[in-house]
Amino acid sequence: MSRHMLCWTRICLARVRAQREENMPEGLNRRNLAGALAVAAATAMLAGAPAKAADPITIGFGMALTGPLAANGKMSLVAMKIWEEDVNAKGGLLGRPVKLIYYDDQSNPSTVPGIYTKLLDVDKVDFAVSPYASTQIAPAMPIMIARKRLFVSLFGTGINDEFNYDRYFSMLPTGPTPKPTFTKGLFRVALAQNPKPQSVAIAAADAEFGRNASDGARENAQKAGMKIVYDKTYPPNTTDFAPIVRAIQATNPDVVIICSYPLDSVGMVKAFNEIGFKPKMLGGAMVGLQASVFKTQLGPLLNGI
Repeated sequence: MSRHMLCWTRICLARVRAQREENMPEGLNRRNLAGALAVAAATAMLAGAPAKAADPITIGFGMALTGPLAANGKMSLVAMKIWEEDVNAKGGLLGRPVKLIYYDDQSNPSTVPGIYTKLLDVDKVDFAVSPYASTQIAPAMPIMIARKRLFVSLFGTGINDEFNYDRYFSMLPTGPTPKPTFTKGLFRVALAQNPKPQSVAIAAADAEFGRNASDGARENAQKAGMKIVYDKTYPPNTTDFAPIVRAIQATNPDVVIICSYPLDSVGMVKAFNEIGFKPKMLGGAMVGLQASVFKTQLGPLLNGI
């Protein structure tokens, strides 16, 4: 690596550290931070053994292409492929093409350690990024930490709170406090109503994302002075959500917060409509409902969420 590039990398990393230490608000200097990460990542990839100019920079990851997370996983892969095509059309990175190497993790967290071990040890990728999303990212963390590799995650909510890994960066539009931010907007709207809602129910999938998002919902409820009348998790493989909705209905909450992944979100929407339970507000962290396949499937049932 040239002396100039090494110097620039250090400057970029220093900028990233400074902004992280200042607890950078969401949106502040986002372009600068993104640019710093891009340069830092690219130079880190090239700092090892010499490579020929024609050799591609390999970027590896697992992705949910089948299973319950596939709708969002496939969209994520499309975005990555668009980036790959755009970058290569402009000459690649540092004069080298980029190549994506990826495997289907089947929406199953147990497949993730094996995939990332293969990417690093067999494929020997220059750079590894995360799967989609929190539940899949967490099992990749020990692998990346053990190898001391830079790790950029895609839609991981509060993943690094447990690990405190200093080479971890998150691509998530929720700023430095992702757990409460997921439901902050809903609580803000709730408190603007007259009369203000007094009670809230929280139901979450017993998985990484659901637990983290519900932690944030509890924090927001306490700050809002709202009484939590229901607060339970459900197994990730749940298919019948009617009993959960009836249990929530029995507590008569003003607001219902659901922290769910795509198929759970669909099941919850259907159950609320079938039972006819209409709290003042319903929503929170219901992932997946923005996907075309689910919008088409649910149609007007999504109104009011």
